[in-house]
Order: sequence, then C-alpha cells, then structure tokens
Amino acid sequence: MNASQRSITVVGAGAIGGLIAARLARLSRLAHSGLQVSVLARGAQLDAIRRDGLTVIEDADERYTARVNATDDPATLGAQDIVFVCLKGQALAQSAASLAPLVGPNTHIVSAMNGVPWWFLSEFGNAQANGRLESVDPGGAVSAALPPAQASGCVVHLSSSIAAPGVIRKGRGNLLIVGAATAHMAARAEEARALLADAGFDVQSPPSIQHEIWAKLWGNMTMNPISALTRSTADVILDDPLMAQLVAAVMAEARAIGEALGIGLAMTIEERNAITRKLGAFKTSMLQDVEAGRTLEVEALLGAPYELAQRAGIVAPSLGMLYGLARQLDANLEAARRAR
Repeated sequence: MNASQRSITVVGAGAIGGLIAARLARLSRLAHSGLQVSVLARGAQLDAIRRDGLTVIEDADERYTARVNATDDPATLGAQDIVFVCLKGQALAQSAASLAPLVGPNTHIVSAMNGVPWWFLSEFGNAQANGRLESVDPGGAVSAALPPAQASGCVVHLSSSIAAPGVIRKGRGNLLIVGAATAHMAARAEEARALLADAGFDVQSPPSIQHEIWAKLWGNMTMNPISALTRSTADVILDDPLMAQLVAAVMAEARAIGEALGIGLAMTIEERNAITRKLGAFKTSMLQDVEAGRTLEVEALLGAPYELAQRAGIVAPSLGMLYGLARQLDANLEAARRAR
C-alpha cells in the first residue's frame, strides 16, 4: 500500500494526537502523497481545528498549520487503514463502542496511551496470556470495537501541550517506540514506523512493546498518583523520605508483577528515580488533570497492574493502597464536577 492509498484517523486530537495528526498532514502536503488525515475531537478543540486547522509550534523558529478533516462522529469516516488511538484510558472505555465504524478487517489500530492498554495480554504474559483486563476493558467493550489482534502499541517519549484550542506546543523529546501487539501484525507495525519517521519523529522498533510499556509505567505509576494526591511536584516527593519509601515499595511490587509476566527491568529503582530527579520540579499529567478538574488515568496506571497482581497471586499492599487512594480521589473529583 502506498501513502496515497492510506486513510488515517487520529482519535483524540489533544497534545499528542494533535501533534501526530498535524505532522502526518504536513507530510501529505509536502510529499504530495494524498494521505487522507482525519481527527476525532470535541468542544473548543474541534471548533478551532475546523475553523483554523491544527497549528504546531515546534520551536521558537518553526510554526506551521496543517489542514485535517475534523469531526466528532466516527460514523462519517468509515473504515480506516490506520487508526491512532490517543485517548486517555478512561475516555476510551467510555467511547469505544462509537469507534467501531472506523475499524474494518484490515484496519491497523495503534494505541499511543499512558499505562496498560486493553490489548496488553495479546500473545503475552505467560500464564495470563490472551486474557482480558476488566480494569481497562470493562465488559470487553473496548476489545469488541478495537480487536486486539489488529493492534500495535506506541510508547511516547516526548512532551507536548495544548497552548490554545487548535494550537499544539511541542516540548522536549521526539521519540516514538512502535511495536506490534501480536506477531502477525509485525509488518503493519513496520509500515507505521516508516510513516511516522517520514513525518519527522524519531522512531524505534522494540523487541517487545509490552516491555517498553511496562518500563515507562514503572515511573508513571508512582509519580502521577502521589503528585495528584499531595499536589506536589516530583522533586518534592522524592526529597521526602517517607514518600520516597512508598515510591520504592510500589516499584518493587511492580517489578515482581512484571517478572510474573515475563518482563525483566534492567534498571534498579534508584537508577529509575534518578532519571525522574533530572526532570526537576515538574507537574505530572495527573496533577495537571486534578488542577484542571479532569478525570484521572487511575485504571490504566494503577488498576490494571493491581488486577495483574491479583491474577498472579502476588501480594501488592503498597500498590493496592495507592490505587485505592487515587480511585477515591477521582470519585470525589467526579462528584464535585456533578455538583456544580
């Protein structure tokens, strides 16, 4: 399949999805490829993209605007060649059924999401292989709309933010790690890697995408919820001996859960936290969600690992405690939103 025959939809035109969509649309224009790029968005973001296009601020000297087809109705787009899923886990669980019109038998689904995706156990996980995770795929609704056998994963190692509706500000990093969820999707994953590289991303092919997901999760699953609960930046959390002790306890439990799945982590806990320290006084995405009154990525970051621990018979009291606290925080924030 050449680029002129590809139809691509990015589900979720936020900071990451918007950047992917804009760069793909720019590639289509510059290469005269005829690549058809659409985005699913809503609210002010949808209105701005429809009116003005997607504007990306790459750095102080580079700013461009890409025109994409923007809609809030997947049924108007039909089956796509590639669907990039750039939603948060809780949003995907709520909207999965509506995405079914985008997926045909030959559609390649690429998830670029934080935490554990719905397809994580596809042909993976030792004794848990090919199981379904209720925490991120409640009732099987996500798998029914987005078949795991057609999926690949994209681990994002770059920062990006929404500067204004329809305007994406690119931050540090440029790396996307893309790998197939199952062996028979390897060629489609290679196709996606080539496309993203042509669009301007640094792209890597991992031996196992599940390993890459777990390695990133190992840091996110502590800093994100603890920062949301305490309203503290990551440096403050690691500088507090009791908080650092909790971080290490959760990470030790997560290492054991990963090992039960066949995942070996090369770093020590101290080495991983040293990387976090180098980032300085940053606000995690979950803390930013709390401050903005948005729902939290509790299940993808904590619920799924805890479910995996329970299935493997691994005692994970620190993870369970953090999961319970974050889940209650999210419920309280939801109650406050409804009371307004």
